[in-house]
Amino acid sequence: MINKIEHIGVAVNDLNLSEKLFEKLLGKKPYKKEIVDSEGVVTSFFKLQNQKLELISANKKSGVITSFIKKRGEGVHHIALHVDSIEKEMARLEPLGFEFISKTPQKGADNKMIVFIHPKTTNGVLIELCEDI
Repeated sequence: MINKIEHIGVAVNDLNLSEKLFEKLLGKKPYKKEIVDSEGVVTSFFKLQNQKLELISANKKSGVITSFIKKRGEGVHHIALHVDSIEKEMARLEPLGFEFISKTPQKGADNKMIVFIHPKTTNGVLIELCEDI
């Protein structure tokens, strides 16, 4: 079952500069910064009541965020939806025509298991399903 929007991911070129910008905008500092080697990214999270904003920057010269920014520029990268069980949601959504970028969930940032739904099956929006570990 999809419970809520867990966070919105924003791709950025320079994480430190973007953190300063969002600190000014939101009036608070990020609560967490984390390297996710499997994705080749560094993330920084801001908490806004019961939602989060995730800044994502590449920590490798190639990878999904590097490719995204080269193709589209900085901006909204994905919308993450919190679920009780990724496996159950994948089993529910796949027969409905949703395709997943990977067939198995993996460990993501902020103590979550994650899987992405391919944007070609969601009107061009990259959707991440997140389950608490």
